[in-house]
Amino acid sequence: MTTRVIVRAPAKINLWLRVFGRDGKGYHAIESLFQLISLTDELVCERTTGGVTLAGAPSELGETRHNLCVKAAESFFRASGVTGGVSITLTKRIPWNAGLGGGSSDAAATLAALNRLYGGVLPHEELVELGAGLGSDVPFFLTGAALALAWGRGERLLALPALPSRPLLVAPPAAPVKTQDAYAWIDKDRTLEHTGEFAAVVPADALGSWEAVRRHSHNDFESAVAGRLPAIGHWLDRLRETDAFLVRLCGSGGAVVAIYESERARDAAWQRLSADPKILKGETLTAASQLRVEDS
Repeated sequence: MTTRVIVRAPAKINLWLRVFGRDGKGYHAIESLFQLISLTDELVCERTTGGVTLAGAPSELGETRHNLCVKAAESFFRASGVTGGVSITLTKRIPWNAGLGGGSSDAAATLAALNRLYGGVLPHEELVELGAGLGSDVPFFLTGAALALAWGRGERLLALPALPSRPLLVAPPAAPVKTQDAYAWIDKDRTLEHTGEFAAVVPADALGSWEAVRRHSHNDFESAVAGRLPAIGHWLDRLRETDAFLVRLCGSGGAVVAIYESERARDAAWQRLSADPKILKGETLTAASQLRVEDS
């Protein structure tokens, strides 16, 4: 019987992110190209006789009962009806409030780990449904794909063949950004008549190479967020000055990612930025992380 699962939860970046109008429930529709990157949290999930406990979460993330790992575990037990519990130990490495999807990835990892611990009681499609109820980024982390195009609120996804790995730098949040504020700023900047473009054609060749992705890359949050938070605009400018292949705001902010064509170019850029230890080195991933299982 499987009693302990160790799982790595990777971060993501948005190679493009377009924000459209609100639906009948008040949610904005989006279109986004998600890409996994090598920054990871780690979770150790162990079977218990009952209850959900979480250790290791930084106090800055707030009360444990509101943590997405705990919410994911509780939703799993409600949906599956299994008798038992889980003890979760979280090692947090992904910057939070950064647009890197760390909390969503942790939630997805929790769902996948629990399903393994309890014998695959839920089909994958139901795990994805549970994930969608926890956050718009969670379904992507459950696809098993390193690259995917998302629509709606992020719950409709097309898994894509991976692009070759590229080295990158991540400048952590220079200023706090609340997602609801970022959406409100976009709404304020748009006229009532203009709520985002709905009609668009995404050519198939726009998804097949880094050059094509760069041509189509855009993030609707960048002007709204950087225009109000100069510290984030400063990092967008600094990273663009390093001859990066592509620089983007991560999600709705506030981290900024710069992608390079070679490790040599990435490392030279890091040195140019005074080898600042707060700036994280990594690379894009070509495959999702695998669960590590320990049996009793």
